[in-house]
Amino acid sequence: MSQKNETPVLVLSLLITVGLIAGGLWWFMKKSGFDLSKTTSSQSKNSASDNSKMPQISSEQPSGSTFASVQNVPTGLFRYGGSTSWAPIRLAVDSAIQAARPEFRLRYLEPSSGNRGSGSGLKSLIDGQLTFAQSSRPIEDQELARAKQRGFDLKQIPVAIDGLAVAVNPNLNIPGLTVEQLRSIYKGEISNWKQIGGSDIPIKAYSRRINDGGTVEIFVQDILSGQGFGSNVEFVSTTTQALEKVANSLGGIYYASAPEVVPQCSIKPLPLGRTQKEYIAPYQEPFVTAKECPGKRNKLNIEAFQSGTYPITRNLFVVVKQNGQIDQQAAVAYANFLLTEQGQELITQAGFVKIR
Repeated sequence: MSQKNETPVLVLSLLITVGLIAGGLWWFMKKSGFDLSKTTSSQSKNSASDNSKMPQISSEQPSGSTFASVQNVPTGLFRYGGSTSWAPIRLAVDSAIQAARPEFRLRYLEPSSGNRGSGSGLKSLIDGQLTFAQSSRPIEDQELARAKQRGFDLKQIPVAIDGLAVAVNPNLNIPGLTVEQLRSIYKGEISNWKQIGGSDIPIKAYSRRINDGGTVEIFVQDILSGQGFGSNVEFVSTTTQALEKVANSLGGIYYASAPEVVPQCSIKPLPLGRTQKEYIAPYQEPFVTAKECPGKRNKLNIEAFQSGTYPITRNLFVVVKQNGQIDQQAAVAYANFLLTEQGQELITQAGFVKIR
């Protein structure tokens, strides 16, 4: 055979051989389930740090609308604690979470020393006594620094909106207070209601101590500009005790988380404003008087809290220990429970304003 006739035959034979090899390789990969792209991806993931395997904290809406639909939920018993303002949420939401996800067990842990509150909860979290914390104020720089000394970061995830409401005696005749007037009362600069348009009645101001929780810390920071209370302020242990004192004192005044104040029958929640021309009520109009209560109760002014027109609003946070361990996974799962449609609805039923 001539060289010219041999060349096409060799080329044809080579093409047939390549085709047979390619076909055999395709058949093998299909039958064995072998995926080259997955292998490459797996090798890439294995070269990343172990923390990449943990669920990442995100501000995006979790998938699904119910507790049952939340993914990456760890199994175990998880201890949590912190803000007293969170008590209605713990009562309404946490039992529902455990009913829907029995593998995710929760236990509220009292602080080993000191009073309950955001500060004590964050301290217990940093010291390793809690899986995650509930806070009614942002994390402070010193708390972030202490966490870094322990080898991890802290992350706060907002899950609800709250505000501070001012309670006075229901028989006190005053339309409202400006933020500046409220500051002056708790600094001791205004001591009689007649100084701000009321009757000649001495003011009796009540507060919990600054170490008693995030609500007091927010008040001191945002209203008192970081300064201390005046000598006129009488300190009480609980909001229940303070509201009883206000109900029995015509000149009494107290502040607390809005859901703890607005629905109460024995006191009157007071409108607040940045100026006297822009008082915003923490309750929905029309106002429910003491005579109508408890058949009817005042409800939160949700629109004013969500828009920020009410002058003293804040977020409630789930605080996450970012250590790449199951603590982080559990905290993120808990926040995602609260951010579902079911969680946000239960937060509303607990008296707070949903953040979504």
